[in-house]
Amino acid sequence: MKIAFVGKGGSGKTTLSSLFIRHLAASGAPVVAVDADINQHLGAALGLTEQEAAALPAMGAHLPLIKEYLRGTNPRIASAETMIKTTPPGSGSRLLRVCEDNPVYEACARPVVLDGPDGAARTDPAAGTSGSGGSRGCNAVRLMATGPFTDSDLGVACYHSKVGAVELCLNHLVDGPGEYVVVDMTAGSDSFASGMFTRFDMTFLVAEPTLKGVSVYRQYKEYARDFGVALKVIGNKVQGPDDIEFLRAETGADLLATVGHSDWVRAMEKGRPRPFGLLEPENRAALRLLREVADASHAERDWARYTEQMVHFHLRNAESWGNAKTGADLAAQIDPGFVLGEQRAATPLPVHQPA
Repeated sequence: MKIAFVGKGGSGKTTLSSLFIRHLAASGAPVVAVDADINQHLGAALGLTEQEAAALPAMGAHLPLIKEYLRGTNPRIASAETMIKTTPPGSGSRLLRVCEDNPVYEACARPVVLDGPDGAARTDPAAGTSGSGGSRGCNAVRLMATGPFTDSDLGVACYHSKVGAVELCLNHLVDGPGEYVVVDMTAGSDSFASGMFTRFDMTFLVAEPTLKGVSVYRQYKEYARDFGVALKVIGNKVQGPDDIEFLRAETGADLLATVGHSDWVRAMEKGRPRPFGLLEPENRAALRLLREVADASHAERDWARYTEQMVHFHLRNAESWGNAKTGADLAAQIDPGFVLGEQRAATPLPVHQPA
């Protein structure tokens, strides 16, 4: 399942996404975690030290490799240079799977072992870059990050150019039930600057019980209305029945669960991690509900619509800027007979590394 966490800056979006990732990993489920926020805090929220989080490879820095790998032998894509963030897969494209080794994971992902004996997390070089072996069965997840702004970006680049690597990977990802890709998205309504908001089976919007807290919900609900986005609200920083009633009045049936103060989270934020099993029972119950709802959304998955939305946003980007930038007719990259789906997961193409 592909799951996004969105919300206003400061709402606790990254904290909630990290708790959900821990919950999945504690059950032994395979997880790819992606930090797609302009403020790169997911690694720290998962318990990495500042140095470990800073050492994570930036997906944006490996965009040429990502494009070359995903292009495969697709005859509609003349070169990796003509691929843009919305380029959809077609016959001959290489697809990504949650549980596999490939050059994209090797370059961009690092295995993170969660909840060690002292409650701390650590990157684990001994597990291999893909995380499919070694400590994979010990609450390890693959962690990927778009990467922060560099000195060369300041004043000349927008963050959406960084997130393009994530969108391209999601466009080529085939995942099945019991497999999870959890993306900590950029704050506010910036997610709508690309078509990536349609790439998820379930979107959890984290909202505080304030007017500002629910304003992003209203924006998201309005923007997503015509695209069939499955949206549920998680109330955070809830202190009592009045807060719950406020959120219910503002978000209606979209309110799924609420989370209050957590001594476990506070200890983690102080750099004093505790074993995940000590998380408060009511917060563990909320995480179980999130997973149940996410799992249930698999039955509603429509690969044909998913592919159509990919094509829709690719054509819009091609006409707006892509054709001019690449000097190619990017509409020709669309394979009209191709529908992404789980049935395509069984026959990966052989890997040929570029020279």
